[in-house]
This record gives sequence, structure tokens and C-alpha cells, in this order.
Amino acid sequence: MNIYFIVILVAMIGGYFLELIADILNLKALKPKPPEDLADLYDPSEYEKSQAYTIVTTKFGIIKSTFSLALSIVFWFAGGFRIFDDFAVSFGFGSIVTGLIYTGLLIAASSVIMFPFSIYSTFVIEEKFGFNKTTVKTFILDIVKGICLGVIIGAPLLAGIFAFLTYTGTYAWLWCWLVVTLFMVVIQFVAPTWIMPLFNKFTPLEDGELRQAIMDFAKKAKFPLSNVFVMDGSKRSSKSNAFFTGFGKNRRIALFDTLIEKHTIPELVAVLAHEAGHYKKGHIIKSIAVSILYFGFMFWVLSVFITEKGLFDAFFMERVSVYAGLVFFSMLFSPVEMILSIGLKAHSRANEYEADRFAVENTGGSSDLVSALKKLHADNLANLTPHPFYVFLNYTHPPVSLRIKAMKSHES
Repeated sequence: MNIYFIVILVAMIGGYFLELIADILNLKALKPKPPEDLADLYDPSEYEKSQAYTIVTTKFGIIKSTFSLALSIVFWFAGGFRIFDDFAVSFGFGSIVTGLIYTGLLIAASSVIMFPFSIYSTFVIEEKFGFNKTTVKTFILDIVKGICLGVIIGAPLLAGIFAFLTYTGTYAWLWCWLVVTLFMVVIQFVAPTWIMPLFNKFTPLEDGELRQAIMDFAKKAKFPLSNVFVMDGSKRSSKSNAFFTGFGKNRRIALFDTLIEKHTIPELVAVLAHEAGHYKKGHIIKSIAVSILYFGFMFWVLSVFITEKGLFDAFFMERVSVYAGLVFFSMLFSPVEMILSIGLKAHSRANEYEADRFAVENTGGSSDLVSALKKLHADNLANLTPHPFYVFLNYTHPPVSLRIKAMKSHES
């Protein structure tokens, strides 16, 4: 037992209990009746259903995280990392291929063991509350496609990181940072055109009143928009959403078909105005810049610890290797990652307020966006009274009541 062992174990257990406390507080914050300003969202039976959905998903999440923590500790203390390393080395390949085998084994083992949780969440919980539209075929194809993408895209990137960390000496962290930065930028361009359509069908919004209203808004707001896409979100779930992604000619605003089905044209324009606000306010560029800085910092810290013998001793490892060091460092770095994640979520919530404000200013008021948000939260059985500490740890969007209050205060 050494300092690395203690820090990582405390971080794992401490992070678990922090999330557990947030979950318990969130359940205790549930109210028998909706807040007065949101009383029109649900009828009594639907509100009761939304409360039940929060309770069921929260308890399921606690069971899942408890199992995951226990499994990780047992695997660690039983020398699982060393056993997997011995197996990967036994193939006799060089360090880079061995590293890919090692990380692949860890990911595969974790995925297989946690697979029943994914099945239960999709086909039991989401089915029970009327959300699931995923067929067994779609579920399996999604897994197969995800594995293929991991092999085609993830494995070469990981191999490159292993190679730089192994062969480029003092400035290995800088090379890794540059490669990951390039990868992130390229993905932003290719994902809308080549990756996302592997999982969903994107159809240009047909000519009509909705398309014309959207194009009129885009012209008025000076928002460059050549097309809007409808995504077949109903293929997997009845939940609704919209999003903005990509750059240049590959920039894409997508509206779920379920969103279009349940909202009026003014509401849909308001939702799109909110997404356009993220673009006009530079949120996407800023988020990418923050991510780039984050990876730079992480790789720099990684360079200090990646071959630290004490870190390997903490995991009962006899061999020091770059690939295992990367895995162990990710666990050592988790407390820093959690702190940074909390800051990024707070920044994201601030961006949502700013995008809301842009929508209000460019659609003639808050009523349509407020109405759209209320429908979205009702259709998705959202928790209307989340505990502030739970929001602090987990929410990338502010609670709907605070968003509505902010929009109306800006209007007055």
C-alpha cells in the first residue's frame, strides 16, 4: 500500500458517496405537487408518473454505480490488472499492439459485465414509462456500430498516443495534445456527415410553413442556415430534443421528429432560435477551446506520472508500461477530472441562459420558448424540483423553473 493506492481508493469511494448523497438529496427534494409556476405542466396522474420515473431511474443508477464500484475494487485487489497484462503480453507483440490488446480487454470485459444494466434500462425501465421505441435489432446494431467505430477510429488514435508516449521523449505530452486536438477538430467536421447518419436518418426538412418560418427567422437573426434536418429520434425513444453540431457546410441543426410532432411552429422556431444562440454566441467554439486546454493540461500531468513505479505498485503490477500507465493515470486523475467537470457543467448552464436570452430577443418574447420547454419537460417526465446540490454536480442545463424565471425577468 502506497500513497497512490490510498489516493485512488479514496477518490473512487469518495466520488461514489458524493454522487450517492446527491441522489438521496434529489429524491428527498421531490414534492407531492408541482411548483406553482409549473402547475400547468402535468395533470395529477402524469406528475405522479414523473415522480415515479425519477425515483426508479435514481435507484437504478445507485444500484448500477454500487455494483460498478464493488466490481472495480474486487478486480483491482484480486490483481486483475496484472492478470490482463500477462495475457496481453503473452501474444508476443510489440508494446503498442500489446497496449491495444490490454485496453481492449479492459473495455470489453467492463462492457460485457455491465451489458445487462443497459438492457434493463432500455427494455424494462424506459419501456415501463412509455419511452422505449428501440427494437432488439436496433439495439444490437447500435452496439455493433459502436464497436466498429471504436476499432476504426479509436484504436488508431490510441495507438498514436501510445507511440508518442513511448518514442518522443520529454515532449511526448505535447505531441499527444496536438494529435488529439487535430482529431477533435476533424471529428467536428466529419461527424455530422459520416458518423451520425450511421445511427440515425437525417432528412432535410420539407418545404412548407415550418421550413419557411425557420428560414425567415434565420434571415432576420443573420444566422447562416442552408438546411434544417429532421432526425428519426422516434426510432429509439419517444423523448424529444434538438441540437446543433458541426462547422461550415457540414454544420447541422437537427430537430427530432418527436419534437416536430408535439410542438407548434412558433415553439419550434423558438427552439431553433435557442440552438442558433449557441452558434451566435460562440459557445461551440469556446467549448472546443476549453476541451483543447483540458487535454493539454491532462497530457502534461500524465507525462509526470505515466511511468511512476509507485503508481504501478499500487495496482500490483510487475511491469511498467505506457499503456497500463495511461489506464492507472486516468484513475489517479479522477478527482481533478470531477472538479473540472463541475466547472464545465456550470459554464454549460451559463451558456444555456445566454442562448435562451438570444432566442427571446430574436423571436419577439419568451412565451413560445417557455411553452416549448414546458412541453419538453412534461413529455420527458422531467423532475421539476431537482436538489441544488444534484444540479451542481450533474446538470448541464439549468432547471426549467430557473430558465423560465430568467427569460421573464429579461423580458420585463
